[in-house]
Amino acid sequence: MNSWWTALLAVAFGLVLIWLALVVALLVQGRRYDDPTRLRDVLRLIPDVVRLLRRLSVDHSLPRGVRIRLVLLLAYLASPIDLIPDFIPVIGYADDAIIVALTLRSIARTAGPDAIDRHWTGTTDGLRAIKRLTGLSLREDHDC
Repeated sequence: MNSWWTALLAVAFGLVLIWLALVVALLVQGRRYDDPTRLRDVLRLIPDVVRLLRRLSVDHSLPRGVRIRLVLLLAYLASPIDLIPDFIPVIGYADDAIIVALTLRSIARTAGPDAIDRHWTGTTDGLRAIKRLTGLSLREDHDC
């Protein structure tokens, strides 16, 4: 029984460390570029981002890896098993948000700014925010 608790605590501690590392990585990334995007602004983008991801997932001109990452992201979000359970206040949903942000960044960089521009149905300000969040604005801000 003692070894069972030790293993359980080790797994829980490891998951918390992974989550903290992801949070720190996103904070450092945002501060590095003096990102003025606020949580409120990001929440307003959710419907447009969902449409963007759906449109990217059916675009067969994009690399297969983009569609695979989208399917894996949806499977993770639909799964009842999370890195940190959702019933834990605040941090329960934070791991989902971090994984979505990292996946969106990876997809946007792989698909390229032209694909993001082509599939974006939201506002120009929303497109700028997405490019800022994904790191595309550093190279492609003049296209917005």
